[in-house]
Amino acid sequence: MALLDQSLFHYSLLSIYLIGPPTFISLKFLQAPYGKHHRPGWGPTISPPLAWILMESPTLWLTLLLFPYGQHFTNPKALILMSPFLLHYFHRTCIYPLRIYRNSKTTGGFPVSVAVMAFGFNLLNAYLQARWVSHYKSDYDGGLFWWRFFGGLVVFGWGMRINTWADGVLLSLKREGGGYKVPRGGWFELVSCPNYLGEIVEWLGWAVMTWSWAGFGFLLYTCANLVPRACANHEWYLEKFKEDYPKSRKAVIPFLC
Repeated sequence: MALLDQSLFHYSLLSIYLIGPPTFISLKFLQAPYGKHHRPGWGPTISPPLAWILMESPTLWLTLLLFPYGQHFTNPKALILMSPFLLHYFHRTCIYPLRIYRNSKTTGGFPVSVAVMAFGFNLLNAYLQARWVSHYKSDYDGGLFWWRFFGGLVVFGWGMRINTWADGVLLSLKREGGGYKVPRGGWFELVSCPNYLGEIVEWLGWAVMTWSWAGFGFLLYTCANLVPRACANHEWYLEKFKEDYPKSRKAVIPFLC
């Protein structure tokens, strides 16, 4: 059984690195059809709040299901290390969908096909992160554990603050009605998608905290997924608002891209 799990973990870890490049390349040419890029032709749809709950849920229930089977289950350091991951996904699975639901002017469905793909990725990633933290991580007694944890936690917290703040700004603009508007203030003065910037920063912090190939692979996949979408959103803003859109803004990385 142990050898089977080691093989599963090995191939799952390899998979998260292998799916990154094709994801990045495909999203350079074809954006997932939700939000600003919503369009027909992708099959049946469900309400966006329900889609977010269902597709993000494995990060909670699978993590909590697997964690007690790890050799470090009773180690307080492992429990503490897993907490930021669970905090992010509690927000993404439970709180963020409620924020969308309260936005009565949200229109358009979420394609079931996209939700299913996201559900599959979250199964893979939840397995990797939970098994690494609860079972395969071997340096809990090392002298650098707390340095890496607190250093990464500062970065993670900073990213989550940017992410949740930017989500709030975008949702408030939708509640005002009258169609899309140019977001203003804060990080929106630097980039078109600070919500994506914040999430990338979060998982950079997570990679430092876990100090693992699993955490680093998740960071790389996050970039492969969000950077092309941020660039597409940036082009969408420029095309829609033309001269009214600030030309100094970048897509997702301040001053760079």
